[in-house]
Amino acid sequence: MIIRAIWIAVYLLVLLWSVSNPKDMFTWWLEALPALIALPILFFSRKNFPLTSLAYGLILVHCCVLFVGARYTYAEVPLFDWLAQVMGSDRNNYDKVGHFAQGFIPVILAREIFIRKQVMQIGAWCQFLSVCFVLAFSAFYELIEWWVAAATGENAEAFLGTQGYVWDTQSDMFLALIGGIVALLVLTPLHNRQLNRFTTNM
Repeated sequence: MIIRAIWIAVYLLVLLWSVSNPKDMFTWWLEALPALIALPILFFSRKNFPLTSLAYGLILVHCCVLFVGARYTYAEVPLFDWLAQVMGSDRNNYDKVGHFAQGFIPVILAREIFIRKQVMQIGAWCQFLSVCFVLAFSAFYELIEWWVAAATGENAEAFLGTQGYVWDTQSDMFLALIGGIVALLVLTPLHNRQLNRFTTNM
């Protein structure tokens, strides 16, 4: 109960900070929408399909990443402007953090659903198809960015965040792929231990 309260408190504090003074409210809604949708989904599924603490923690991290990007836009996060200057680059790479997270976090959620819904057992195929899901999800998100840009024109430039990089879409998907692979390499043992309390009751 305490952990849940802390989760909600962190989410709401970062949300309020993000929306308090965004660079552009239209872009804020575009960037923050996935995190806003996540909260009611988690609330209504908490009894019938509670997730592992690892999954909940990762979702919170992803929401914070989205809220930071929504406040500043992904091309103008101050810390990454400073890092760009230090590294002699003209590009703010916070969007790459976001796309790495887009693989690192959903791959654990996909894996958890696959295993607990008995779509497949723990093993190599589960890992492989979880990564395939992440890559498909990342590609679909890029399509959404394209559709939004086509529908809104110049207003979506901050949402796209390409910053003149011709291979931005491909590098975004590649980073999501890398994020998914890294998450499975690093977090699978912990995730398996937490899944045990669900799978043993199946």
